[in-house]
Parts: sequence; structure tokens; C-alpha cells
Amino acid sequence: MKEGIHPDYPAARVTCACGNTFVTRSTRGDFQIDVCSACHPFYTGTQKLIDTAGRVDRFRKRYEKKVPIPVRAAEPKAPKAEAPEAEAPKAE
Repeated sequence: MKEGIHPDYPAARVTCACGNTFVTRSTRGDFQIDVCSACHPFYTGTQKLIDTAGRVDRFRKRYEKKVPIPVRAAEPKAPKAEAPEAEAPKAE
């Protein structure tokens, strides 16, 4: 590498919001981050569940006042057509 054209690359302390700290190298010095490998769901195996049912309920609650949602009543089914019975020859 050429001398004098590269920036300084000193050790930098990185502090996560969860309290984890580690040392790496950076041109910007010490800094703070929101998520690190110790608290990120991908690396820890934990997953944050999103309450999708609650979101749908809130959506329906908000808009049911403005536009009523028509509910289809169960339509009565037509009786099934029965197969015509074969007429037996009448005995006289």
C-alpha cells in the first residue's frame, strides 16, 4: 500500500443499547449502536411476535363506523334432485 494516502484506522469501542461492548477498528472512533449480535433476534434465536390479530381488529373497529361491512347470510341450499325411481311393471 502507498504511504500517506490511507486514513488512520485506530481501535474503536462499540457500545450497544443492550449494554454489550466490544472493540473493533474504525476511522470514526468510538460509537454506539442499537442492535448487536448479542441482542439481534437472528443471532439469538428469539423472535418478536407481532400481534396481527390485534391489528386487524383495530382496523375493523376504526372503519366499521364509516362503512358498514355487509355480512352475507347463509343462503338456504336447494334440495338435491332425487333420481327418478324406475317404475315397476304393474301386476294385474
